[in-house]
Amino acid sequence: MRESINKNSRFNLFRTGFSILLVLTFSACSKPGGVRILKLGHGLDTSHPVHEAMIFMADRIEEKSGGEMIIQVYPNQQLGSERELVELLQIGSLAMTKVSTAAMEGFAPEIKVLSQPYLFRDDAHQVKVLEGPIGKELLAAGEKYWFKGLCFYDAGKRSFYTKDKPVNTPEDIRGLKIRVMESPTAVRLIQSFGGSPTPVSFGELYTALQQGIVDGAENNPPSLLTSRHYEVCKFYSINEHTAVPDMMIVSTKVWERLSEQERLWLQEAADESATFQYELWAESVEESMKVLQEAGVQVSYPDKAPFEKEAEKVYEALKIEDPEMYALVQKIKSY
Repeated sequence: MRESINKNSRFNLFRTGFSILLVLTFSACSKPGGVRILKLGHGLDTSHPVHEAMIFMADRIEEKSGGEMIIQVYPNQQLGSERELVELLQIGSLAMTKVSTAAMEGFAPEIKVLSQPYLFRDDAHQVKVLEGPIGKELLAAGEKYWFKGLCFYDAGKRSFYTKDKPVNTPEDIRGLKIRVMESPTAVRLIQSFGGSPTPVSFGELYTALQQGIVDGAENNPPSLLTSRHYEVCKFYSINEHTAVPDMMIVSTKVWERLSEQERLWLQEAADESATFQYELWAESVEESMKVLQEAGVQVSYPDKAPFEKEAEKVYEALKIEDPEMYALVQKIKSY
């Protein structure tokens, strides 16, 4: 009897998942009544500044097209996790998604250069790289993997937040289980500090922190605030080890169905949303830090030099394992 129930449960789960897939397949890039509708799924909370930028993009494309083109935004992992959304996008069952470039390493290896530690000298250098020829090449790098980059969004700088003690030196990471994204580079970086990298999806991280599955994580101030992880982690150590941008991507299968005019509308709206998001992000970081400190989070600003020194292990390995990628790193650093 129990086996029969389990089989029925598995069948119902499969049927539900298959039904969702069918809905996405036939509506990812539909054009009922002459209106082009694109579905955009992502995993962020609606209060996050990157979500606000996506809403701005949707508004702009509707204005530009006179209502002939509409983007429907589904936040909070309504349509799946980050990896699931990218996989749906690759087969043309989802039109668009926002993804961290760190998570793209498993889909387009070239993009992993943006996950390297202490890659950019400052904010101006990062903008110069991402908006220049190197950035354009990286946006196009996924086309052979069935997705096209439209623009980069600022995702700030990632620093450690922990439950029991601050991270003021690399030695403070040793022995700690630190949540990382599904990124080989992120895994190697935590290992270089002597920590235990533990991949956990962002949607499950709050519970993982509560239950002690991980001792801490790393992210930017707005994400720490909107995720409410600060309720569990009361130490935030601003060492800014990476500045991994987000990326707005569109399925090449969907892109190919668009007219030249529709492509122009979409690219223009994405570019304008990126400009809007950069301004919004700076304001959000300042406000987030203020709210976090008011909530009792102990913020520290450790010396970055020891972290940079330990992170050199990542570059030493990259030089041996992937000379072309190492050369690109050097090109970016000297740009």
